[in-house]
Amino acid sequence: MNRFDFTPYRRSTVGFDRLFDLLESQSRASGGDNYPPFNIERRGEDEYRITVAVAGFKPGDLDITAQQNLLTIQGKKRDELNEGEMLHVGIANRGFERRFELADYVRVSDANLNDGLLVIDLVREVPDAMKPKKVSINGQPALEVIETKTDKGDQAADAA
Repeated sequence: MNRFDFTPYRRSTVGFDRLFDLLESQSRASGGDNYPPFNIERRGEDEYRITVAVAGFKPGDLDITAQQNLLTIQGKKRDELNEGEMLHVGIANRGFERRFELADYVRVSDANLNDGLLVIDLVREVPDAMKPKKVSINGQPALEVIETKTDKGDQAADAA
């Protein structure tokens, strides 16, 4: 089993305990069930998309719960009455629970089910109070927010 030792990093960092605990717990649980398959896509600097293949599930069979730093997707198995005798069952219709750890300030912006794919869009919204600020020296003017690439793009669009 491949295990990475985070001890040297724990000695030289402060406040990253949650990150190291998360990495260690994920490495322990990585040999688990891979159903249903999913993709994670970065769509922009602060935008992400999770696509989960949920063939055979209807919107009423799925439950999406977003808590602080945790996104849980549950599919409930439903019993369908088939008129004939099933000779082969190749389409999985079993219940599942898939969990995704989310970074701080990441929230679900949208969820859609289409063609057997559940698409969940996520966006990271950092509050202004958490953004980097210029610090004044010797009583210079007040603090101002440092603009990011996306802020400059928004200002250019507003000016047009």
